[in-house]
Amino acid sequence: MISTKNDGAILRNLSDQSVKFVSARIHQITPLESIEIYTYNENVRLHEVLEGISKNDEAYEKLNIAKADGNTLRAFFREALPAFDEDRVYVSDIKKILKWYGILKANDLLNFEAYHAQENAATDSEVAEQTEAEAVETPETAPKEKKENTAKKAAKKADAHEIADAEKPAKKTAAKKAATKKNTEDNTEEDPVKKATAKKKAE
Repeated sequence: MISTKNDGAILRNLSDQSVKFVSARIHQITPLESIEIYTYNENVRLHEVLEGISKNDEAYEKLNIAKADGNTLRAFFREALPAFDEDRVYVSDIKKILKWYGILKANDLLNFEAYHAQENAATDSEVAEQTEAEAVETPETAPKEKKENTAKKAAKKADAHEIADAEKPAKKTAAKKAATKKNTEDNTEEDPVKKATAKKKAE
């Protein structure tokens, strides 16, 4: 793809290097990077399948895609993608993918290192975003801990006041008892004097 327009795209044919405009009204234009292959688990990106085919390139060169039967094509494709969904991936899809592989190989466009670099960059970006999110959340934890510590201190202070208030009446009662006892003792000491005075008057 050379460039895009509102109603289509300008494409270069990799077979003969010719350039032409393709209307979006007639053709559906799909980048190879966005294509995924059905499996029995999660879908697999096309470039991963092409990389699997490249690992069995010698067998690919011996394979006659146009004349091979469905079982032969499925068996070869299973070597590249063992878990592909055989109910949803048709023989026509396998032929198409194998032809794409041949065209990309002939034009030296099987650059799997670039795809891996993009995936690693995306992973690093996700990790960086997660780290930033955790860093943003951390300051919010400190005020909560500070509030909890302040609440604990206030509770301890309130308990101390309650204990002090409880001790005050006890001290007052003890002081009152001591004063009463002292007055009683003083009165007892004064009684003999009063008795002696009364005796003298009687004489």
